[in-house]
Amino acid sequence: MNKLKLAYETRKGKAYHGNSLELLDSLKDNSINLVMTSPPFDLLRQKSYGNLNGDAYIEWLSEFARKIKEKLTEDGSFVLDLGGAYQKGVPVRNLYNYKVLIKFVEELGFFLAEEFFWYNSSKLPSPIEWVNKRKIRAKDSVNTVWWFSKTEHPKSDVRNVLVPYSDRMQKLLKDGKKYYDPKARPSGHNISEGFNKDNGGAIPSNLLQIPNSESNSKYLKYCKTTGVKGHPARFPAKLPEFFIKFLTEPDDIVLDIFGGSNTTGEVAENLERQWIYCDLEKEFVGTSVFRFAQNEEQAKILHEKIINGEYVDLRDNTLV
Repeated sequence: MNKLKLAYETRKGKAYHGNSLELLDSLKDNSINLVMTSPPFDLLRQKSYGNLNGDAYIEWLSEFARKIKEKLTEDGSFVLDLGGAYQKGVPVRNLYNYKVLIKFVEELGFFLAEEFFWYNSSKLPSPIEWVNKRKIRAKDSVNTVWWFSKTEHPKSDVRNVLVPYSDRMQKLLKDGKKYYDPKARPSGHNISEGFNKDNGGAIPSNLLQIPNSESNSKYLKYCKTTGVKGHPARFPAKLPEFFIKFLTEPDDIVLDIFGGSNTTGEVAENLERQWIYCDLEKEFVGTSVFRFAQNEEQAKILHEKIINGEYVDLRDNTLV
């Protein structure tokens, strides 16, 4: 097994190559504000980036969660993105993501602050057998995203992730008297005269509608020009962006223990948060630096250095 190694640093972050369990052991207790990650899922078909199945998967993931709980600040959060899956050979769902949820809460002592659902409208129909061929199931387009916390009152501010008002609400803000009467509704809601106050946006729901349709990013461009394969399971930047804005403040520390292409680190850097990345695969670490390269030539040099085991210093965004 590869020994943990610092691969590169940027102005706000550090990227490590190696086992995340070793990285977690090296971190101070109560020091991480947010762990935002998407591990390999419990899938029947083996993926190039590795995955386990069944109870073995849940125990494997729990080993990381136990250490994460120690490293989180008292008001810190652990956000875990898990895709759905089917049982082998039958059109019946695998409950692994719900088993993870229950185990983390009932056995490991996390709180479920809130459950989120990421709807990826651009996801291809799957599984092929039940959806495309036999046509007996609908397309699976939603991931469960569990927001765990160390205490019942984690740091959070929904005002940082407000969404644009609907057309109807915008009309109401312009002329409230024309569109509603302040009074109690049959539902029990008391609609006051202040209902049409402009708060800068609407409170988001826990259904995050974010297409994962990246095609022309700098990351993919440099993968192509360098002649290397990008990470096959990247989540879109808007997913970590939502939780980083929602659950942290500038200079807080964000950790991704299954870093992959380092979308989390790039978003954190842009939002002035400190970040820590780790991945077991050297090639994924090598391509993740593309997110911080200034141009194609630099991207190739940085990738080669990391693949050769050299440390890269990008703290002043120049080559060393």
